[in-house]
Amino acid sequence: MRFVVKLGGAGLESPELLKGCVKAIADLARDGHQVAVVHGGGVQLTKTLERLGKKSDFVNGLRVTDAETRDVALMVLAGKVNKQLVAALSASGATAVGLSGGDGLIFRARKKRTAPDLGFVGEIAASDMRLIEAIWQLGFVPILSSVALGVDGDYYNVNADEMAASCATAVKADALVFLTDVPGVKGADGAVMRWLSIDQIAEMAKNAIISGGMLPKLGACREALLSGVKRVRILPADAARVLPDLTSSRVVFGTEVMVA
Repeated sequence: MRFVVKLGGAGLESPELLKGCVKAIADLARDGHQVAVVHGGGVQLTKTLERLGKKSDFVNGLRVTDAETRDVALMVLAGKVNKQLVAALSASGATAVGLSGGDGLIFRARKKRTAPDLGFVGEIAASDMRLIEAIWQLGFVPILSSVALGVDGDYYNVNADEMAASCATAVKADALVFLTDVPGVKGADGAVMRWLSIDQIAEMAKNAIISGGMLPKLGACREALLSGVKRVRILPADAARVLPDLTSSRVVFGTEVMVA
C-alpha cells in the first residue's frame, strides 16, 4: 500500500512523540509499504522568527509570509526540521531522503490569491512524482518539507496539510494520515467525532465549530478524497503506534474523514 503521512505540531516538538511517530513510519516501511512523509514545522518557525524580532500573523490558519519570513521558512523547514526528521527516521531503522517541494520540481506552486494578501504563501499548481517513485524503488522513505518553487521562480511557503493532500493525490495513495497534536475533530458537543463526512465541513466552519489550523486541514482532507485518495484519517500523534494497524484492523483513535 501507499501511505502519505503528514507530521507536524507536537509530533515534531516532543522528543517522545517524535520517537513514536517515526517508529510507526519506519514499521510501515519495513512491512513493505511505500511511505512518503510531508512535514510542517510552524512552531519551530514561529520561535525562530521571534528570536529575529518578527511577529507571526495568521489568517484562517495560514501564516502571513513576507519575503523575510519566507527565507526563514526555507532555512527552518527545508533545513533544520527536515534534516532532524531524516536523522530520527534513520535512527528507527528506515533510510530516509530529505527534500523540499522544490527539489526535482516535485511540486510547483503559485501564489495563493486571498484577501487580505498573505504574501509568499502558495498553493500547489503542478506535481511531478518521478523523483518520489525513484526513491521508493530504492527502498527509501522521502521526507518533504512544505516549501515549493513557484512558476515565477520564487519559493513559496505552502501549508503542509495542503501539500500532503497534493502528494497523496499525485501518487494515488491508498491512505493519507495526518498525525496531529489534537485527538481528532471535535463536534459541537466537544466530543471527538470518529467519522466525519466532507459534506459536514462547510457547516461546521460556518458555525465556528472548527476554526484556525483545522480549516486548511479539513479542506485538504476534502480535496484528497474528491481526488481519489481512498482513505483519510486524522490521528493524534500520541497514538501513532497504531498507524501500521490501519492496514488490517479497526482503529478507534482520531477521526476518519469520508466522502459520505
